[in-house]
Amino acid sequence: MTNSAGAVQNGLVLRLSLPATGDMAAVGPELATRLAQQLGLTPAHAAPVGAAVTDLSRTVDPSAAANVDFEFHKVGAELLIMARHDSRTAEKRIPLNA
Repeated sequence: MTNSAGAVQNGLVLRLSLPATGDMAAVGPELATRLAQQLGLTPAHAAPVGAAVTDLSRTVDPSAAANVDFEFHKVGAELLIMARHDSRTAEKRIPLNA
């Protein structure tokens, strides 16, 4: 990520698909935390972003049997995280001005 913190304009920032369990599942929360820091949150305020990704994954795929698709959008002063698996969707908004 080469942008200065907070320099990303509104819109889609990142899209990825990750398994709900296993070694690769840990990539989602870690990446989300780093993305939030890149968008201007301090490490202390960015830490809950990773937990939000884990919660969203459990919401859309309670069986943890498949991949979950994530989209991260910057919308004004918020990070919008959207999760999707089959017909289930969930989202979480994180304020970026904390």
